[in-house]
Amino acid sequence: MPLLGLGTFRMRGLENVIQAVDAALECGYRSFDSASVYRNEGELGQALRQLMPKYGLSRSDIFITSKLSPADLGPGAREACLKSLAELGFDYLDLYLIHWPGKQGWRSDDARNRAAREESWRALEDLYDTGAIKALGVSNYTEAHLTQLLESSRVPPAVLQVELHPRLPQAALLHWCKENGVHLQAYSSLGCGHLLGDIEVCKVATAHGRTPSQVLLRWALQQGVGVIPKASTPARIKENAKVWDFELSSEEADLIKGDGTEKKYCWDPTLVA
Repeated sequence: MPLLGLGTFRMRGLENVIQAVDAALECGYRSFDSASVYRNEGELGQALRQLMPKYGLSRSDIFITSKLSPADLGPGAREACLKSLAELGFDYLDLYLIHWPGKQGWRSDDARNRAAREESWRALEDLYDTGAIKALGVSNYTEAHLTQLLESSRVPPAVLQVELHPRLPQAALLHWCKENGVHLQAYSSLGCGHLLGDIEVCKVATAHGRTPSQVLLRWALQQGVGVIPKASTPARIKENAKVWDFELSSEEADLIKGDGTEKKYCWDPTLVA
């Protein structure tokens, strides 16, 4: 699984998707992250099928991730995954994630959420056995959700995808993942854009002759955390790929974490039963 991938959240329109995928493939991206709720699986699949031959690539060269919608948590999981495969137009997914630990329309504290997660996971394990999914994972799970999953699963999760950036370093969760053989992948690595103007981030970027986004992505990568920055313009996609030829010192990595105050810019799953 590549450490750097292209996120496709809010990427819509076939022409826009083709432009983004073309730029990504040209500068070395081989991992693409989508989800049922993004409503762009069909466009992503079409773009990849159209553009892979241009770069001499086959399906086995590309890593595709999609996710189970919270609306389909529970008995609809199998059919939802097969629908994603059909939308993408491929025979298998490299990685399929449960997108959220609770079911859409249920209260966060509804005790049925755990049973729905377990039912979904069993369905995905069966698809894993057939080869339709090469690896299983989860998104937005807390350590408590993960511990429950390990207690009931036959196939352990390979990946956890969560919000992670210098203002939300998720140190305890990262440690748990390393202890349990789960790869941690970050979304919203730029703090939904809020960290691009941060004084300390900009200071470190200037010192390296880099952009703030490159520094923020490098901060995660140096911890072994994968990143999937969403970008739609070729210039930004190429900028985000230039993160392999410099390194942050431990002092710089600490500096951009600020005063240690944690800030979530996205959703908070901690209250989901």
